[in-house]
Amino acid sequence: MLKEVSQCAVYLAAGVTDLRNNIDGLALIVEKQFRLDPFSESLFVFCNRRRNKIKILYWDNNGFWLYYKRLEGGTFRWPPKEGGKVSIEVSRRQLTWLLDGLNICEPRAHKEVEKRK
Repeated sequence: MLKEVSQCAVYLAAGVTDLRNNIDGLALIVEKQFRLDPFSESLFVFCNRRRNKIKILYWDNNGFWLYYKRLEGGTFRWPPKEGGKVSIEVSRRQLTWLLDGLNICEPRAHKEVEKRK
């Protein structure tokens, strides 16, 4: 399912989020703290304090999807909350790096090449 939403904007919740929040609680965070529309075509990504669990909230026509991933070993390289920022917009590519255990600012990654017309 996540492959189908490749054109969506991706927003990370900077710092930690209480993942006991359900869909409604996470949508409220998006609306009140991020000041974004939870019904927009975007992925909203949240991480717990131990950085071993992630929830992704996504609106799909008539309902929300809630994706949940728990690592059995290791942690996600989650960006800290800095300068009062509550959310960070990242590319879909950076989200993939994050889910693969890499830093979202991976300096040694290959640069994207645009297709010639």
